[in-house]
Amino acid sequence: MHGPASSGWLLVALCAATGAYCLLRTRSRVEEQRRAAGGEALMGFGMAVMAVPATAFTPPVWAWPACAAVFALAGLPALRAARTGACHLHHLIGAGAMVYMAVTMATSPGSGDGHGHAQGDAGIPLPTGALLLYFVAYVLVTGVRLVPVAAVAGDGRGAGWGDRPELTRACRLSMAIAMVAMLLTM
Repeated sequence: MHGPASSGWLLVALCAATGAYCLLRTRSRVEEQRRAAGGEALMGFGMAVMAVPATAFTPPVWAWPACAAVFALAGLPALRAARTGACHLHHLIGAGAMVYMAVTMATSPGSGDGHGHAQGDAGIPLPTGALLLYFVAYVLVTGVRLVPVAAVAGDGRGAGWGDRPELTRACRLSMAIAMVAMLLTM
């Protein structure tokens, strides 16, 4: 085992697989699910890129500001739609977390290695702590909600891959778990 590098690659695989499933969900028959799936696919692939171990790839200087800009733009539709539902608010918080992590990586003393580890810092910064609390709570609540949905869903023969609520929740749960892991390493 190589410690952080191996766990980093596992996180890359989890996020990329989640992003790929979200791309499949964009073929849903329901318009709202297609839109949400597109944003979640972007989030999954963006998290996969951010989780690549620094020993494997050192991103160029412009990469983190570009990531911050992409996720800020991706958060705009969620900002407009956040007043209509909690799912949109979650997407807004997720996009904000990605912007925060990209900015942190760009401005940290170790930004050349691609990860925002500032040596000698004591404690967790307030935004990181708040995001950690939110995503841990989201993981716990979604995990509890996932159990009854999986039991009620049955065999799912009538639903396409993009329309299965238990898979959608599992997708969001895995991304939230990955977000917790990424925030813990900041």
